[in-house]
Amino acid sequence: MGILLGFAPFIVFALLTSVSVSLGLWLAFAAAFVITIRDFVESPTLRLLDAGSVTLFGFMALFTGFIAPSLTLQSVRLVVDAGFLGMALVSLGLRRPVTLDYGHEHLPKEIWSTPAFLRANYILTGAWAVAFTIMTATDMAGTVFAQIPLSLDIAVGFAALGLAIAFTVRYPATLAGRNGGRKAAAAQRTAHKS
Repeated sequence: MGILLGFAPFIVFALLTSVSVSLGLWLAFAAAFVITIRDFVESPTLRLLDAGSVTLFGFMALFTGFIAPSLTLQSVRLVVDAGFLGMALVSLGLRRPVTLDYGHEHLPKEIWSTPAFLRANYILTGAWAVAFTIMTATDMAGTVFAQIPLSLDIAVGFAALGLAIAFTVRYPATLAGRNGGRKAAAAQRTAHKS
């Protein structure tokens, strides 16, 4: 699941910020940097998700470390979640979903321009956009309304993240099962006709 590797810096951030905001940001930046360099060496193209992760986590690590160290966890989460939501929405607006490049790595070139492949990538990117929308809205509510506990913000964030990960893992397998069933049915029809 290459796309999960693309979201790995965000997952590192989400898991570590409850321990330390700085640690979460710096390790997410390091993960984003390593993934971007590794992928760039293999194929000299820069993905939106990789470039966005390096930029967002690098900026936030420097900003919270040197300019605004008193920034609250919910505020940092709000900026990061909104940044990833922005990346997903921009990629959809440009008609180049962030998941598309990862699909190119694992599937044959002849299906890249098929409607089914493109639709699947719109759906996967849309699922992540929904998760980031939920996380951003919860972070914003927690930042604006002090009575919303941080634990609720984090729990909702983890639930949305978990659902996005589960969908990302299961959806391609579901599609493969459907396509395999269709191919088998077509083969049976062809065999019966001959």
